[in-house]
Amino acid sequence: MYFVLYKDTASYWRWTLFAANHLKIANSGEGYFNKSDCLHAIGLVKGCYNASVTER
Repeated sequence: MYFVLYKDTASYWRWTLFAANHLKIANSGEGYFNKSDCLHAIGLVKGCYNASVTER
């Protein structure tokens, strides 16, 4: 898996997470004014591998 960090058309930073087969599996859902904030969000996603799963 890998993340792609980019600026959108409004010049906000965003990220997209791709699987090993290059299919998109997640995105930031919001834009970030600061690149550091976007990188922090990526770190949060990377760090939540042990998050619980709830079925509804």
